[in-house]
Amino acid sequence: MCNNYRLHIPANQLAAPFRDAGRTLVFPGGLPNLEPADYSIGDAAPVVTQGPDGAQLLMTRWAWKSPTGKPVFNFRSDGRSFGDSIRCLIPADGFYEFTEPKVQGKKTKWLFTMAGHPWFWIAGVIKNGAFAMLTTAPGPDVAPYHDRQIVLLPPSAGARWLNLSAPEDFILQPCPAGTLVVQKVWPETT
Repeated sequence: MCNNYRLHIPANQLAAPFRDAGRTLVFPGGLPNLEPADYSIGDAAPVVTQGPDGAQLLMTRWAWKSPTGKPVFNFRSDGRSFGDSIRCLIPADGFYEFTEPKVQGKKTKWLFTMAGHPWFWIAGVIKNGAFAMLTTAPGPDVAPYHDRQIVLLPPSAGARWLNLSAPEDFILQPCPAGTLVVQKVWPETT
């Protein structure tokens, strides 16, 4: 399951889909200088939530603690309603999955990017001041690598997830074939 993703685009690009929809993206702490980063569980990362003045970008920790103390970084969307949840959008331009066999003690690392888009949203929820990514059944691009997939949205569809009155069924679906480009990043092939 997704426990590592990346964001290598500037924060001002995240505002474009809101601007295109006639909305604004607010930066309560000012426009952040987001350095290109790979995020892991426990890191503070940018997310967009619905605030009092519209959509807002905040830095939030990835993964809340379960009652057993284990981190909840992915959260199953199947059969759940998120009408009373604090929804968030996690901006990314790639996410990683890891598969066997191990080489030099490490699993093979695969990078997934969205075909035709320089970046995308991951649908998420916030609880106890931290976020988790929503998951669904895998689409055909992810199925050879994992039995679950994070819920991905193109930039223009993000505002629909934040809209609490929007039906969830259209969003909480696997990606159709050809949505994702897959690249092996470790071990490097020569």
